[in-house]
Amino acid sequence: MSYDLSGRAEDYLRSIYEIVERKGFARVRDIAHELNVRPSSVVEMLKKLQEMKLVIYEKYGGVRLTDKGKELAEVIERRHETFRRFLELILVPKDVALRDAHILEHRLHPKTILQFIRFVEFTTNYADHPRFVRRWLEEFKKYCEKKEKEII
Repeated sequence: MSYDLSGRAEDYLRSIYEIVERKGFARVRDIAHELNVRPSSVVEMLKKLQEMKLVIYEKYGGVRLTDKGKELAEVIERRHETFRRFLELILVPKDVALRDAHILEHRLHPKTILQFIRFVEFTTNYADHPRFVRRWLEEFKKYCEKKEKEII
């Protein structure tokens, strides 16, 4: 079965995954609250995801990810976290980074995403890399602060 998911379907899988990680279970109202949608919209998407064998949805009960659903959700979550971390690495404010990571995660080619993952891993895994990476990041921060003062 092909899993050519829409960005919206990916958002649902990631939200279910995150809710289950936090609470141990997910319900329609949890997902609706997380995604700021109506419960009826959640039910509609859960039925589609269930047809794709990515979730197990029990009416008036909980929602669980299947093994394949969890695997896909983990990939989606990693991609989202990579973009968030990258944006924060280049000093984008956290709230903006969170919003923009969501946009990027659905718009880029898989090869581009892979390079983002590699870059973030390389620059944030200081234990395995020379001090120049840390120094480079410190210099970048100083550069940004200097430019910010020039604007003001």
